[in-house]
Amino acid sequence: MIDPISTQRALYRLLFVALAGVILFVQLLPLNTGPQRIPGPDLLLCLTFVWIQRRPDYLPLFLLAGVMFLADILLMRPPGLWTALVLLGSEFLRTRQSASSELPFAAEWGLASVVVMAVTLANIAVLSVLAPAAVRPALAMVQALMTVTVYPAVVLLCQTGFNIHRLTVGDVELRGTRG
Repeated sequence: MIDPISTQRALYRLLFVALAGVILFVQLLPLNTGPQRIPGPDLLLCLTFVWIQRRPDYLPLFLLAGVMFLADILLMRPPGLWTALVLLGSEFLRTRQSASSELPFAAEWGLASVVVMAVTLANIAVLSVLAPAAVRPALAMVQALMTVTVYPAVVLLCQTGFNIHRLTVGDVELRGTRG
């Protein structure tokens, strides 16, 4: 007999992969053929940080690494750089998850905002050393601000649409562990 907790985790992992696939598919569609003036938010990064802060057991490191590396390849970014930075940011958030589970939403949003900005600044710094012609710091910071702005909407969608909520004391007692 299959454990219902393991089944639920597997289904949520498949849901994350499906959502990431939809986000990447929409990003690859040629919807606007003219020059893009204002970059949109990085919804995949936002979704990742929401899931890591709310339910880190649904998003293991190997799954996140695979999805982010595939995004690097499909979006023609330097392979592995954004993946490594997002993994570092998500692991930072994962280690803070137990302490931030009792904090109000504003604190969670602030922590996610700081990590989004840190990941973006690290990406700009590395690219400015390795590929100075490819760096556009102003556009990257605008995209980071857009990502931070969209974070509450992604949290609302994940809570109401996908039932991704923070672990409570009852969830921990029921499962016997935090994850």
